[in-house]
Amino acid sequence: MSTPLRLAVCLFPSVTALDYQGPMELLGFLSPQNLERTRSRVFPTQPAYSIETDYLSHSMNPIVPVSGPHVMPTGTYGGTHTQYDIILVPGGPGARPNVVPGELLEFIRRQAPTLKYILSVCTGSWILSGTGVLDGKKATSNKAAFKTLQEATKDLPITWVPKARWVVDDYRLWTSSGVTAGQDMANAFLRHLIGREHAELIKNIVELSVKEEDEDEFAEHYGLVTSESKS
Repeated sequence: MSTPLRLAVCLFPSVTALDYQGPMELLGFLSPQNLERTRSRVFPTQPAYSIETDYLSHSMNPIVPVSGPHVMPTGTYGGTHTQYDIILVPGGPGARPNVVPGELLEFIRRQAPTLKYILSVCTGSWILSGTGVLDGKKATSNKAAFKTLQEATKDLPITWVPKARWVVDDYRLWTSSGVTAGQDMANAFLRHLIGREHAELIKNIVELSVKEEDEDEFAEHYGLVTSESKS
């Protein structure tokens, strides 16, 4: 039987929908409902973990993303009494610690001490920088916003990695580059969580051509590294 994990997707106004929907397209294979429905057709053996997901926001009003349909939260940051195992923090134009609802920052701080895994996509790591969970850690973010992010957090003890599709620190903190990189990170996370065989099955079903951790063409494009160094 799969060990159940609880995941909170952290929503806020003007979130980038693909930042969370991309990873969830992979992680969602481990929902209890999908495992029950596809067990014999997808996985030859039961995965080690199942993942039950809540979509949280600062209120129960629909979230309006940058593009795509409105999203109805299943709970609020202040109203939930669940201690989650995993949180997924997406990015977006307003993904700044001083812009997102304060309830989101407080939720992350409250959950962080006992979380098993913290995942962020794109500028979701900028949000994390305002909660203290990146202090003393290495992380990456959207490369178009990278220089601005570095300047804004220059007084914080964070090691920002300029050339990385995704970065993992101590197998607990996972941060990805911009938008589509979240799927590459999610694939790597699943390899860690449930093993390469099960992760490969999911990757092939969604027909994802993955990039590995150091495959980041956008670092040079945005002048974060030179063609000589690329590091």
